[in-house]
Amino acid sequence: MVTLRALGPDDATALTRIYSGASIRHTTGQPLTLDQAHEKIRTALARATETPRAQWSWGILATDEMIGLISLRRRTPSMGTLSYILREDTWGNGYATEAVKHIVDFACTTAGLDRLKAMHHPDNPASGHVLTKAGFTRTGTADRPADDGCAVAYQVYALPLL
Repeated sequence: MVTLRALGPDDATALTRIYSGASIRHTTGQPLTLDQAHEKIRTALARATETPRAQWSWGILATDEMIGLISLRRRTPSMGTLSYILREDTWGNGYATEAVKHIVDFACTTAGLDRLKAMHHPDNPASGHVLTKAGFTRTGTADRPADDGCAVAYQVYALPLL
């Protein structure tokens, strides 16, 4: 079972563990430094005070240990996108699926959204399984630039919230 909680100033070390190793293979490819982790937390705390609120970020906890991060971004008044990352030693336990389901509930009850979108790198099919298990449907692809300048066709998913 996972729980979600807002990020706090003491989470920087946990974030550096999450944003490292295989977990970052399909993100920046660079481990998060302690200074960058502190900045990520400061940004999340600042965004929490914005009105209207455009972004929410939560730590994903399993057995009271922060093992991941999940974020919801309002892209339009009615549509949001979500992203998540888990520490690689916690993969395969259903934690990401459970966290995404929490965000789906939050998006329609608290954030007032009626549609969510998400995408994943084509070499990360496990993330697609997470989205499918949480009720998302694959809708196509979106080209995203890679470090070498070539386009990578990310898999795109959507979930209408009724």
